[in-house]
Amino acid sequence: MTEKTPITFKPKQVVKRLLTILGDRSQDVIMSRFGLENDTKRMTLEAIGKKYKITRERVRQIENYSIINVRKSKEYTKEKMVFDELRKVISDLGSTVSEEFFLKHVSKDKATQNQIHFLLVVGEDFHKEKEDSEFKHRWTVDKELSKKIHASLRTLYSSLSDDEILLESDMVGKFLEHLKDVSDKSKNDEIAKRWLTLSKLIDKNPLGEWGKTGSSNINAKGMRDYAYLVIRRHGSPIHFREVAKLITELFKKKAHVATTHNELIKDPRFVLVGRGLYALSEWGYMSGVVRDVIKGIIEKNGPMTKDEIIKKVLKERYVKENTIMVNLQNLKYFKKSKEGKYGIA
Repeated sequence: MTEKTPITFKPKQVVKRLLTILGDRSQDVIMSRFGLENDTKRMTLEAIGKKYKITRERVRQIENYSIINVRKSKEYTKEKMVFDELRKVISDLGSTVSEEFFLKHVSKDKATQNQIHFLLVVGEDFHKEKEDSEFKHRWTVDKELSKKIHASLRTLYSSLSDDEILLESDMVGKFLEHLKDVSDKSKNDEIAKRWLTLSKLIDKNPLGEWGKTGSSNINAKGMRDYAYLVIRRHGSPIHFREVAKLITELFKKKAHVATTHNELIKDPRFVLVGRGLYALSEWGYMSGVVRDVIKGIIEKNGPMTKDEIIKKVLKERYVKENTIMVNLQNLKYFKKSKEGKYGIA
């Protein structure tokens, strides 16, 4: 089965034609530097220098001069349609795209990816923006648009709280709100998602939820983090056995039931609300045993009747009414007034 690719030309043949204008050593330097040999391995300046007994700086000069000479050649002019086609593919993807995504989009074959990378370097229409602390390696055919994308990604990052989690649709919407003076044609969801992936500071977790890369909600590192995401996604109290099962299913991480239970007990993000049932503290559930919950309710609302206390405790805990009554009758902690209301002893 032929690989599906958005390009109509054969990169290997185009590269071969372009390199014919170079001398043997220059050809070899370019082939080695860009991984255009059969083994697709890209050699360092030092390795090539040792091979020819020249300095790494001299190798760099040969590489730069070779690229300039290819651009000036008649062969380069003959390949105009190839470079136009590559430019259109990048434009259709949003005009600015991460290098990794683009090369995989064009081909799954490493040799073909290296050949396309060489064509991007040689092509005068393509501008590479190197990886830094904020962004990945990326290519653009529109420098002004690229600046706007970077500015919007920075603003978006600043607007996020450290542990905020957003659905993909919400993150895309928020990003597009920050993106000013960009044509509506470019501002579609698919392109916006590709632009989001340019950032090293914003990412999505395996459940497809977005936030800051540094957050444990996005870059989950252990059972507690996985459990938090599972319970949050579930949206209501859930048994620790089910939590372990979902961690294994959703994150492809083997979660032992006993280990998962131990992690839930230790972490203040989780509250035991029933027999083996856990909820998130951020949902407003009180921590502690049933007695502690009753005490907290009375401290907050003052003396209350049995029915009022039962109603409020059942919002905090999945327990039987009889369990609540047994706790209320403990004279060490609670007392009942003549009016039939319970207070703290």
